[in-house]
Amino acid sequence: MDSKTLEGVGEQLVALVKQTLGANAVLPHPFPVDQQLSDLGISSLKMVNLMLAVELEFVVAIPQSDITPENFHSVAAIQALVVGILSKRKSP
Repeated sequence: MDSKTLEGVGEQLVALVKQTLGANAVLPHPFPVDQQLSDLGISSLKMVNLMLAVELEFVVAIPQSDITPENFHSVAAIQALVVGILSKRKSP
């Protein structure tokens, strides 16, 4: 995957996190992609909503084995997960 695609995935994920947190959320700028999402206000219920939003946004099914705290720790972690899933799908 090229860097433009990676950047696009990251931007989409930041938008999904902001959407999940709601319009009243106060977030640092620039968005801290490596910061723990729970520190930004993502509760366990919002995390489930975020995971479902990620699946819808990228038209992927996240394997049960990949639904781990490590893979949903931060935007950067989710980005790595999504890019991995997308790259497998595009491989012959």
